[in-house]
Amino acid sequence: MARKGIGVVKEEVQKDGRIRRWIYVEEEDKCLRVVFLPDGETVHNAFFDRNFKKEVDG
Repeated sequence: MARKGIGVVKEEVQKDGRIRRWIYVEEEDKCLRVVFLPDGETVHNAFFDRNFKKEVDG
């Protein structure tokens, strides 16, 4: 799920080592925020982030 660089719009590492990845879901026209544990594989939480603004190219 949401491997780095595949469909990932943005990525941040939190102070506690957890990794936040925003993935654009075309069918919903929204970004899903997925929080992974520091291992980068285990999903801690996932939800549509209504406050995230996808950066537009161009």
